Amino acid sequence: MKNIAIIGFGVVGSGVYETIKTNKEILKRNTGEELRVVKVLDIRDFPDHEEKQIFTKDFNDLLNDESIDIVVETMGGVRFAYDYTKQLLEKGKSVVTSNKELVAKHGEEFFKIAREHNVRYLYEASVGGAIPIIRPIACDVAANDIVEVSGILNGTTNYILTKMFLENDSYDNALKTAQELGYAEKDPTADVDGIDACRKISILMSLVTHRKIDSEKVHTVGIRNLTTEDLTYAAALDCKIKLIGCGFVENGKVSASVEPMLVPNNSPLSSVEDVFNAAIVKGNMAGTLMFYGRGAGMLPTASAVVGDVVDIVRNPGYNSAYEWGESAPENELAYEDIVAKFFVCIKEEQLEKAKKEFGDIEIINGVTGLGFVAPKMSIKELDEKLGAIGGAVSRLRFYR
Repeated sequence: MKNIAIIGFGVVGSGVYETIKTNKEILKRNTGEELRVVKVLDIRDFPDHEEKQIFTKDFNDLLNDESIDIVVETMGGVRFAYDYTKQLLEKGKSVVTSNKELVAKHGEEFFKIAREHNVRYLYEASVGGAIPIIRPIACDVAANDIVEVSGILNGTTNYILTKMFLENDSYDNALKTAQELGYAEKDPTADVDGIDACRKISILMSLVTHRKIDSEKVHTVGIRNLTTEDLTYAAALDCKIKLIGCGFVENGKVSASVEPMLVPNNSPLSSVEDVFNAAIVKGNMAGTLMFYGRGAGMLPTASAVVGDVVDIVRNPGYNSAYEWGESAPENELAYEDIVAKFFVCIKEEQLEKAKKEFGDIEIINGVTGLGFVAPKMSIKELDEKLGAIGGAVSRLRFYR
């Protein structure tokens, strides 16, 4: 018998309870143990729940219960989740989380504590919901030098862009529909400004490099300023626009960024629509691998959380494969030093100056301006050239 506690009985926490209850025989077969939820911490009351006796509002009921082996943290945020997680690990309890903000900010500290107490801190559900991506990077492609991890890491923005591109909907209308369907929060900032995707690519690249990639220093641009004209240009270039989290290692330098990118229609990421996510991992031996599926939702995310629980039951001792250490800024490539190809939109009166700066460029006529593909160059050099012509109306980076 392995006793489990859950912190936070919202969408994901209740999904974890349901998964353990519904699939108890499958879980017993896969672990050799019966898994049982014995405590749930939440500030709310659940008087009608079938096991209302397991609910508590006192964290100490979990912390001091020696029968509890694993604690699932699904409360979100950092303030309380940080304190709870730290105390639990120090108490010798393994912790599983879906809290991407917490992992991105404090993962390296928790790994150190877990190592000292021979327990585990796992976080598969913090990136990609049900899509297995953390464990494959840590274990299945461990023989590889991973040179790139990139993809569509936020289902809300992908749904909005799908509506805009395929149905010619405006950003505002697409966002409103996403909110009505429950894909977007009332305050959609974390999704549409790229913050959610930023935390996820930071976690992935931290895992790849075993050094913290600070999410607060990652160049991040969301989708608020995209227009239907941008989508028209994309179609003319045989591309779609997707919000891409992109990380790569090149010449010993690590880069991570999030921004809307032009994805060619021959790329597998181009066909990822609606609320689906996809991540591409490139290794020097395995080549290009793609992971695809629903990136959010109660049961998909709970599936990933319980998968971590199963991993801990099978292998309870500390495992260094999932950890990273402190950041190493000297090994990070500044965003402005990335060499990339961009599509640039300018005003008609800037055309002659643009030809002088960028050479022989092919012009695409838009509704309110002109567009062209700039030659591949560093982003710093691109900005300097755009500054010389008076700036751009917009610019979009091509996916590598």
